[in-house]
Amino acid sequence: MPAVLGIDAAWTANEPSGVALIRKCSDDGPWEYVAVAPSYESFIAIANRNAVQLEQRPAAGRPEPGRLLEAADQLLEGERVSVVSVDMPMSNVRIDGPRQCDNEISRVFGAQGCSAHSPNAHRPGPISTNLLNGFRGHGYQLAVDHGVDRNNAVIEVYPHPALLALLNRDYRVPYKVSNSLRYWPGTTVHYRVNQLAEKLRNIYNGLAEVIQGIPDFLPGGPYVGRTLASLKRYEDALDALVCAWVGSLYFECRANHHGDGNAAIWVP
Repeated sequence: MPAVLGIDAAWTANEPSGVALIRKCSDDGPWEYVAVAPSYESFIAIANRNAVQLEQRPAAGRPEPGRLLEAADQLLEGERVSVVSVDMPMSNVRIDGPRQCDNEISRVFGAQGCSAHSPNAHRPGPISTNLLNGFRGHGYQLAVDHGVDRNNAVIEVYPHPALLALLNRDYRVPYKVSNSLRYWPGTTVHYRVNQLAEKLRNIYNGLAEVIQGIPDFLPGGPYVGRTLASLKRYEDALDALVCAWVGSLYFECRANHHGDGNAAIWVP
């Protein structure tokens, strides 16, 4: 049965990265939740039967594809991950600046506030190269079209346009902690925390409709005294689940790719 490993990969080693795992247990059954974690190390800890403490600040770090796949195999009880779905620029050639796929995403989704970020040789740079090469070393191939074996694919995804489809929105969902002051200028931290918490809840509710069995891991209200930074780990965990969901659509041939023979971004 297929399984998807979703990774909300940080572009630097100084920030944590969310990881999620989903699977199907029957051909005609729903996609089911297996695990979600706000960092690489905490995902590996789940496979070792250690509970994730989302109230604690997750550790930063570089991805180690071999360890992530080993942890996923344990959680899947010996089954193998079919699709690795990553929110990070990846390419079959060196990335020196905006790629064709970035330009296409910006052209198609820019009016909806979902233009692509611009990568360069330094960000994400070696982190992206090492991540992709690590998965290649375990038999996975970067999918830039539908010609790759869907049981051994790595795909690049972008949560912002994916959320338009998931939540049936016509403009970018304002849920990024780092952009809260730009979303709601001149407001208090308390106001922005509550706004972000509402948006994160909306994303969770949307994911719960397409992935069966996701536990409610979001913090409960009221949010008095909660910091903006404390919400980032929940943002990363939800982004990883969004990545996994898009990976499930790719596996079912219900995702479109934008790009060329070197790199592609997949969206619902």
